[in-house]
Amino acid sequence: MYRFAKAALNLSGQSARQVAVRQNSDLSREFHAKYGPPLLIAGATFCTAVWAYVITSTGIAWNLSPVGKVQPKPWQEE
Repeated sequence: MYRFAKAALNLSGQSARQVAVRQNSDLSREFHAKYGPPLLIAGATFCTAVWAYVITSTGIAWNLSPVGKVQPKPWQEE
């Protein structure tokens, strides 16, 4: 167990260093500057389209409030 924990900590340390080095690169900033807004808009459009389809076309009963719609059944004596 000790060896496994030591190896896991070593790997996390290495990956933390790799992430730190990667954060300083300009590739990430260029990518987000170039593709960030279009991806955000495309994702929002896709999400809106999917929810519009789900709400209008699937026929799901959305459990709206029954207040004023549900009436008690008439009493039946046996």
